[in-house]
Order: sequence, then C-alpha cells, then structure tokens
Amino acid sequence: MPFLLTHGPRRKRPAPLSPDNRADSTGSTGSDSSTGSGGESGPSPHRSTFRPDIEGLRAVAVLAVLAFHAQIPGAAGGFVGVDVFFVISGYLITGLLVREAITTGRIRLGDFFSRRARRLLPSAAVVLAAVAVAGAWLTVPLLRADLEQDVLAAALSVANWRFVSQQTDYLAAGHDQSPLLHFWSLAVEEQFYLLWAPLLAVIVLVAARAVRRGRAVRAVVALTTAAVALASFALSLHWTRDSVSLAYLGTPSRVWQFAVGALLALLPWHLLRGPRPLRLVCGWAGAAAILWCVVSYDASTPYPGHAALVPTLGTAAVILAGIPGRGEREAQGAHGVGRLLSGRGPRAVGRLSYNLYLWHWPVLVLAEARLGTLGWPAKTALTLAAALPALATMRWVEQPLRRSRTVAELPRRGLAVGISAIVLPVVLALVVGTTTLHLMGPATPVDTKGLPPGAAAGPSLLARGDGSPLPDGPLVPGPAQAREDFPPDGACQVPPEATRSPECLFGAVDSPDRVVLLGDSHAGQWFSPLLALASQRGWALQELVKQGCPLPELTVKNPQLGREYRECDTWRADALDRLRTGPKPRLIVIASLNRYTADRELLAAAWERTLKPLRAIGAPIVYVEDTPVPGTDIPACVSGAPDSAAACAFSRAEAVPEDPLARRIAAGAVPGVRSVGVTSVLCPGDGPTCPAVRDRILLYRDDAHLTNVAAIVLAPRLERLLTESGALPPAGAPAPGADGWTELLRDDFDGPANSRPSPANWSHDLGTCYPGCPAPRWGTGEIETMTDSTDNVRLDGKGVLEIVPTRKDGKWSSGRITTVRSDFAPPPGGVLRIEASIALPDVTGPAAAGYWPAFWTLGADLRDGYTGWPGVGELDVMESVNGRDTVFGSMHCGVLDGGPCREPVGLTSGPRACPDCREAFHTYAVEVDLSPGAREVRWYRDDRVHHRVRADAMDAGTWERAVDHGVFLILNVAVGGKLPEADGATAGPATEPGHPMRVDRVGVAVRGAAG
Repeated sequence: MPFLLTHGPRRKRPAPLSPDNRADSTGSTGSDSSTGSGGESGPSPHRSTFRPDIEGLRAVAVLAVLAFHAQIPGAAGGFVGVDVFFVISGYLITGLLVREAITTGRIRLGDFFSRRARRLLPSAAVVLAAVAVAGAWLTVPLLRADLEQDVLAAALSVANWRFVSQQTDYLAAGHDQSPLLHFWSLAVEEQFYLLWAPLLAVIVLVAARAVRRGRAVRAVVALTTAAVALASFALSLHWTRDSVSLAYLGTPSRVWQFAVGALLALLPWHLLRGPRPLRLVCGWAGAAAILWCVVSYDASTPYPGHAALVPTLGTAAVILAGIPGRGEREAQGAHGVGRLLSGRGPRAVGRLSYNLYLWHWPVLVLAEARLGTLGWPAKTALTLAAALPALATMRWVEQPLRRSRTVAELPRRGLAVGISAIVLPVVLALVVGTTTLHLMGPATPVDTKGLPPGAAAGPSLLARGDGSPLPDGPLVPGPAQAREDFPPDGACQVPPEATRSPECLFGAVDSPDRVVLLGDSHAGQWFSPLLALASQRGWALQELVKQGCPLPELTVKNPQLGREYRECDTWRADALDRLRTGPKPRLIVIASLNRYTADRELLAAAWERTLKPLRAIGAPIVYVEDTPVPGTDIPACVSGAPDSAAACAFSRAEAVPEDPLARRIAAGAVPGVRSVGVTSVLCPGDGPTCPAVRDRILLYRDDAHLTNVAAIVLAPRLERLLTESGALPPAGAPAPGADGWTELLRDDFDGPANSRPSPANWSHDLGTCYPGCPAPRWGTGEIETMTDSTDNVRLDGKGVLEIVPTRKDGKWSSGRITTVRSDFAPPPGGVLRIEASIALPDVTGPAAAGYWPAFWTLGADLRDGYTGWPGVGELDVMESVNGRDTVFGSMHCGVLDGGPCREPVGLTSGPRACPDCREAFHTYAVEVDLSPGAREVRWYRDDRVHHRVRADAMDAGTWERAVDHGVFLILNVAVGGKLPEADGATAGPATEPGHPMRVDRVGVAVRGAAG
C-alpha cells in the first residue's frame, strides 16, 4: 500500500507542517525544486506540488478493497484496489527519490528509511499488537499459535512469503483465514522500498559526474525501470499460469506495477502538448477501467496476469491526466476526474486509507472467529466500525510521530521508532505463541508403534474384546500433532505443478508382487494401512498420487494454480500408461474426492474413461469410498474443546453425500471394480452429525483428510474389507495347487471327543437372535436357543462334528457355528467353491417334525449389524426339513416380497430326492463362478450339478450385491420355524431330540480367472 511520507532535503529544524506542505503520502515536500542545476533537465516537471487527486485515488483503492472483503454484491473484483496502490507507490516514491537525486546529487537512504519507518511501522505495530492480544481471547489455541506466527511474519515484512508457502501447500489446506492476510501487500511494498531505494542510489552514484545530471539520472533510471517492468511482467504471466499464489503474493511478479508508476514519474510527460479534452478523456477512461474491473472481475479471473494490465494502466491514466504541463500549476479542469477525486470526502478517506486498511480485515476475521460466518450486511457494518480504531490510530499514533520535531530531527531517531515498532509485536507474538504451544502439549510426531489396535469389524473404532469403554486419556494425535500427521510417503503425493510421480516403491521393493495406490490426496491418506498389508504379504506398495487431481478424467480448475489443471491430465495419462506397460499389480486400490463435479452423467463418463484402461490391466480393482469431509478445521476446533470434542461434530448431510461411483458399483454398473468403505465407523449411526473424535482418536488433520493415526487404526478394518471383497488374499494364504485351486479353509474336525470345534475357524452364534435382536427368533420363527455347550456342538473324537438339538424341561436348544473369517469371495473373473461332507439327522416321520438342518452362507456385511437381507445375498448350500428324504439349495437376493429373486422363497432348486442322506455322508457344494463365460452360481451334490442361477436371471445390480463380496459360512440345526411349517409339520411332543447333523469336513477354495 502506498502510505508514504513526503520528503525533501533534511532540515535540522523543520518548520511546522501546513495542510498543503504536510509530510503526506502524496509526495508533497512543500518546496518547488523545479529550478536547479538541471534546468529544463533538472527536477521532474511532475514537481512536488501536492496532488489532492492522488489522495482521493487512494480512497477509491481502499474502498474497492473494503467492499471486496465485506463481500458486497457487485464488488467481487475489488481486489484490484491493491494494484492501484502499487502504481501510486511507484509513482510517488520514484518521483521523490529522483527529485532528491537531481537536486542534491545523492539519495540519503538514512533519511528515506527513517521517514518510511516512522510513517508506516508504528500504526502497523499497534494493529499487530492488538491482533496478538485479541487472538489470545477470540481464537482457539491452534489458530492462536498460527496467528502468532503470522504476527512475526507481518512484523518482519515477510508475510507475503509465509502465505505463499501456505497457499501452495495443498496438504495444509483447510485452515481458517488469517486476520493478517492483508499484510501481504504491505510486505510487498516494504520489500520494494528496501530494494528500489538502494538501487536508485547506486544509479545516482554512477551518474553523479554527468554534465546534465538530471537528464542522465532520469534516462538511466527510466531504462532500468523499463527493463525491470518487462522482466517482472513476464514472470507474472508465467507464474499466473503455473502458480497463482506466487503470482498474486510474490514480490517479483508485482514489481512491474510499481515500475509503471515509476515510469510515470520519470518520463517527460510535461513536455507533451495536447488538447485539454484528451487529458479529460484519459482521466475518466482510467477511472472507468478501474471501476469496470471492480464489478467485472471475480475469483475466477486469472490474476494478476494479463488481467492486471487494466487496473494498472487505468490508474496510470488517472495519474497522468493530473500531471501539469509546461507552465501549468495544476492540470485539473472543472470536469476532470481529478476534480472529483480532490473533493473533501475522497481526500478524507484517502488520508485514513492506510489505517483503515490495517484495521478492517482483523476486525472481520476475528469477529467471524467468535460469531461464526457472517453475511455481507454484517461484514459491511463491521468494516464501517473499523473506521473508529483507524481514526484513533491516525490521531494518536501516526500523526504525532510524523509531526514530532524531535523524532524527525535525526534519521536514527526515526529508525529507532521503526525498530521499536517491529520489536513490540515480535515479543508479544513470541510470548503468546510459546504459551499457547505449551498449553496444547507436544507437537512432536506421534509414535505410531504405540497406537492401540483397531477393530477389524463392529461399530467400535478400536478393538475392545470385552466391550468395555476406554479409560480416560489424551487425544491421539493432539491437535498440534494432527496438523502435521501426514502419511510418511515423502514426496510421493506430488504437488499441483508436477506432471509425473516418482517411482515411489515401498515395502518389499524387489518383490514382483505389488499393490498400487492410485488417486488424489484422498487416496494418499490410505498409504500407511496399505503399506502394512503389502509388507505382511512380502509385496511392494507403489503410490501414484497427485494433490487435487481427480482420478476420473475430468477437466477441473486448480485453486493453487488458478487455472485449468493441465498438469492433472498429463499426470493421469502418465500414471495409467505406467501401469499398462509395467509389471502387473496384484491389486489396484483407487480413491478420489467425489466432489469435483455435481454432474452425475459427466462424472460417470469420466470414471469410465479412467477405469477402462485400468480394467484392461487385468488386476483386481477396489474403490475405497470417500471418507467424510468435515468442511471445517477440525484440529483447530478440538484444540478449543479438548474435553468436549462432541462440540466439534459436523453435519452428516454435508460431510457424507452419496458417493456416485460406490452406488454405481453396488448396482453392478461398473464391472470389474469392487468398492469398500469405512464411513460406517467414521460416522456411525444415522444421526444428523459425524464425530471429530472416536475412542480418543482425533480423526481429521484438516477439513477433509484423515490423520495418519486414524488411517493406521483403520488398517485392520480396511484389510478385512479388501479380503472379504475377494480382491486381496489373506496374509499367509497358500499358493494355488497344481489344479489351479487355492485352499482358503479346510477343517476335518479332528480333536478329542466332546470338545468344541477349533476357535481359530469357528465362532458360536448364541441366544435367539443376532446382537441387538434386529430379527427375534433368528428372523424365521425358530423355537430353539443356540448355545456353545458341548451338549449341542461337539466333536465326536473320530473326525466328525455333531450339531445336536436337545430339549430340556420342554425348551429346545441347539447349535449354530459360523466361520471366523467372512472374506470368502471369488477373485475377479474367478470361482469360489464352498463344500461340506454332511450326514443329515437320522430321524424321520413325526419324530423329525420341526428338524431343520442347514449349511449356508451370508454376506460379510451382516457381521457388522447390517440389516440389508436379502440384498446382501444368502446361499443355502444344503437344507432339509422335517426328516424328509430330500435336500435342496436356494439363493436369496434382491428385495423382500417378490423382486427378481422371488422372495421370501428365493431362487430354489426345490426338493431333490436323497433316500440315503440320513445314513451316509454326501458332499454338498456351491460354486460362485464370475468368469465371463459363466457368471452363475451352481449347486452340487456329490460333484453333480443339481441347480443353477445365472446372472441374467436378475438385474446386474442385484447380482453384484448378492455374490460379488465376501461371505461367512454357517452350520446349524434349527427347530421349528416358517420353513418346517410351510412343509406341513412343526415341532411338538412327538419330536425327538438328540439326533445330530454330522459334518465330516468343510472346505473353501478359490480359482483365478482362466488365462
């Protein structure tokens, strides 16, 4: 901002300053030095007479910025006010320095910086000190720590580079705006002063011996300025294409705007003769250009770039229109824009502009930090209210120091004032910041080796065998730790400007087997769990992740680059080509933020363009559904409520929108891709909010990404989901045999007589319903109570499992065991085979009324309390009722009461005669065959097919939901219920207890796709 002092040769005893010769930022020195050793080539004809129109132009600039920050409708381009300030600064500062050089033969840098210091720094110090103190009261601890770092950067005039580093760091996104963000422009100006004044001093020293010093100085400075302007403008164009934060906030890309103002002060405009109407048009055209930018530009305008030419040249036109010609004392006509700008109102706002600019933004940001998001009327009112501290600062800080003869008498006194103005906020920031960090606890990295184990299934995040609550303790990670809790993948989440990922191999890098993690940063958050599961199998993990780059082939705009994200398209194409031409992965895991577009048709087509080449690779593909997006800075919120993290819960509706790709996968519309998700544990239940903390684990590191700790705790669950999907073999799984089958489970039920089956393979369902009793009496009206007693479930000591229904005191009990594993699934394009050798209970007639032995499977999702039966799929490998000499198989799927699977009966084989099934063992099997030429489920008895259900018997979505996932196995003997009743019999006094179903063995195997 061009909030500068007026200048001239230093006087030992300066006279009191009158309104027309005051030390003002418009460059007035109170002296007319147009005569001097240079004569016509001497002091610039843009002589140091006071320019009230420039003071009014400052009002236009600051009002544009204020309207933009207050979000007043129609002022979306108000950010161009900063460009106006930069041009004014270049004009005034350069004119001041060159006049001094021509008049005295040198530039007194001590005087120059002394004036800058006492004019600018005290007011800034007051604001910085106020923000440092107010931040301790109005902001939560984590934001307070960030704020104090901003105070340090602002006090040291490097705020723009701090914000450049933050805004180009995509992985640090989600932080609230800083109350000192506007100090970036002040830092740019200070850096300009620090470089420009010494550069001109050197030029003056070189040209000091020139005969016509004025002409020589102006010529050399003008040539230097033009070269600097061209180089800076070229850099601005380049950075606008490649790094919008550097282009907007970086000093090198803004210097050309100062240089435009400098050229106005250097070139002999006063010698140009032209009609006054031309000057009139020039001024009004410049003002119109600035206004047009304010109302026409917005956040989508690539900036600064070419767009910055309009407000920059518009400002130059307004200034140029007010430069007096030869023999003129002033150039403003009765109808010129300068006359309007020179009015008392604009000049009053212009005088206040520096302090108003300093105060308004902290007032807005801190008010929102305390009150929440505000609308533009409230922001406008707050902006107007900021005039009060601005007036106070100007009246009691700025003006007394500017007018102090004691301070102005010696340059070192002004410099001392400036240094004091820097030290005060620095000390305050250090005191408040270190105190805050001490209160928040350590910011050191989390020791991930000491994390509690995560639950592989169920509603809890952490594994708790006894179901007891966790003891009290600190959050892990703490809020300060969470901010830096990134995956330890080095530079493998490549930044926006990159177009190719490094090799990025982790784990067993020499292994021919690898898992590929592919996508944007929402894929990158799964790095740690995938590295763990790859390492357990002796595989490598390859990470191909790019920040902010949608994996579906979409054209998007990158906020860091400020333009179309061409690098994303290049990177995506390169990543897919590397996978196509490189070693075939064992598994490809994909993930992506699902909010790049709301157009579902566009998104579906974009996903298909990406998935088509991925499918051609022939490796299993699993889509990890997007995790909740809080939309607010979670660590900051939690830092303010560490003992009441529930206060940081966020809206479920906004954080967990429907995942379009997951829905299409579930509907069978995306062949060759399976989906898994952990949202049910990150946002459990169906309430209106999602938690920020679960089981003392702080889940999010910003407003959108999981902490690495949360990802590690979720690793067992993610591994279970991947294995249940059939895309990932369990750790330690055997290699395929000579016949191509890989055995996943075999139990021959060897063990002592009257012992239970192996707990490594089997668990017991107990009682009369699943946990929580979503379906009392097991959902089918059975009358038995399931137990784990050896009276009901036991080994006979000869390699046979017996499940025995018993009756005591008129109450029936029996046994129901399920496999511990629920990840039995066909590999992509392959076959899953489940079989058992079973002899049915040896009882028939009235004594068998109500007997219902069964060997069957259910979809893995039901293990987590999911109630989506029958859509999740049920395969009844073998059932028999009421002691009939018949057996049958069924498939349950789709929806209740009809649907494609004719529920509740299902797609059944009907009774198949088997007169010796009670006396002898028979092998009952089901095969789920997903090979392209088959796509069916087959039922076998003794290796002969007796029933089939093909995929074309139902819609693709019903088929995928029923079979394309993991299952668990069930063996049980029920008593009573709807099926025996439908067969014409029910348990009664004549029903004999004690007749077991005997199981000789159970096996599960898979075979990969042919070829």
